Amino acid sequence: MTLNELAIGQPGVIRKVNGEGALRCRLLDMGLIPGTAVMIRKVAPMGDPIEIHVRGYELTVRVDDAKNIEVTPSKKEGSL
Repeated sequence: MTLNELAIGQPGVIRKVNGEGALRCRLLDMGLIPGTAVMIRKVAPMGDPIEIHVRGYELTVRVDDAKNIEVTPSKKEGSL
């Protein structure tokens, strides 16, 4: 499952960050590192971008970038 497939309020844990070169480095620099808890906060009206909660702050990510982040969903909603 990728980050963009999580439901709003559903937490997950990053398993793997795919992509190459600058894109992968940028995602890792923003704190999207394997083992990190994430949760979808909001989705823009047209579906792109999405706002996620990661490491105590809100981060807006394009859906195309979120498709490069593999996550394992958690069972509890809103538990970050």
